[in-house]
Amino acid sequence: MHDVILKQFENPDNVTYFDKGKFETVTLGGMTIGRATYQPGWKWSEHVGPGVGDDYCHVEHLGMVVSGAATVAYPDGRIIEMHPGDVFYVSANPHDSWVLGDQPYVSLHFIGAESYAK
Repeated sequence: MHDVILKQFENPDNVTYFDKGKFETVTLGGMTIGRATYQPGWKWSEHVGPGVGDDYCHVEHLGMVVSGAATVAYPDGRIIEMHPGDVFYVSANPHDSWVLGDQPYVSLHFIGAESYAK
């Protein structure tokens, strides 16, 4: 048994690549933490959805925006913007997402990372 385990996203346990983005995970202490990195123009329904066979994400998320900006968008027309420093919770209700502006978007995910983009 280890008293301390250190990991870095520069050497993740797993990486899922898709057009204009990637999702890296590290697992330690029984928890999987994810780092999403999306380039300008990335949209979940276009760049992740086809790979999982769905138009919407159905994963619950709890995370924090590190840099850039993105949306959470619902089929009923609600659009919520997320910016650096925002700590977010997104339910498993169907939602889309896309990068805002011309800067890459990076966020950390503490819930949902183990099942994202699968």
